[in-house]
Amino acid sequence: MEFSPFNNVVKRCIQGMDMEEKGKHDEAINVFQQAWEEAANDFEKFLAAHYISRQQKTVSGKLRWLETTLQFALKADSDSVKSAFPALYLNIAKCYEDLKDYNKAKENAELAILFQTNPADKGPFYHGTKADLLVGDLLTAGGISNYKSEIKMNHIYFTALVNGAGLAAALAKGDGNERVYIVEPTGDYENDPNLTDKKFPGNPTRSYRSEAPLKIVGEVTNWVRQTPEELKRFREKLANNKGEIIN
Repeated sequence: MEFSPFNNVVKRCIQGMDMEEKGKHDEAINVFQQAWEEAANDFEKFLAAHYISRQQKTVSGKLRWLETTLQFALKADSDSVKSAFPALYLNIAKCYEDLKDYNKAKENAELAILFQTNPADKGPFYHGTKADLLVGDLLTAGGISNYKSEIKMNHIYFTALVNGAGLAAALAKGDGNERVYIVEPTGDYENDPNLTDKKFPGNPTRSYRSEAPLKIVGEVTNWVRQTPEELKRFREKLANNKGEIIN
């Protein structure tokens, strides 16, 4: 399943996160529980269980929900959850250590190391913008953030989700047409730390960044476009976001 901020379960989780940030933990757990009850597939169950685990007040309760999260992550068998495994196994190991089950703690810590590799995502990759570019052009770091105009970005960002790139194109500054280019990294790249394990477990948006240029190798014209009302709500949420950008 492809991650989408317009998915109903994802929206529930975002609502719950907002309540967490405001210290309304009882309300947050109720919203996360609603997300769990509404989840209709393994990926949605994985997301909802992750947030419920964060609200548990006992080690045994947290462990139970972390192992539920792991269960559905394994069943989902999706590139959108693979990057969550290192932190997931590490958190499970910490719970077992607190419960003094050192054998299981060691076993899960070793699994965390096993999954702690460079991004295994091979693409194809996409970059959304309103700039009119050509095949062979290079996209480079140093642009102004679409979300905080006072920040000059040290990386160039891209995603393996064409719909995610389409959303980025719709939110990009400028008056040009929305464009989604197929790109190839010319150097090393990493998970986008602004998303990975900061808001969503792992990197379900399959978002990456690189200091090296991206080479445009093609363009796509078909992706899921959001309604003006959805984009308006999304822009309002971004405008109200007080979080810092990890540059």
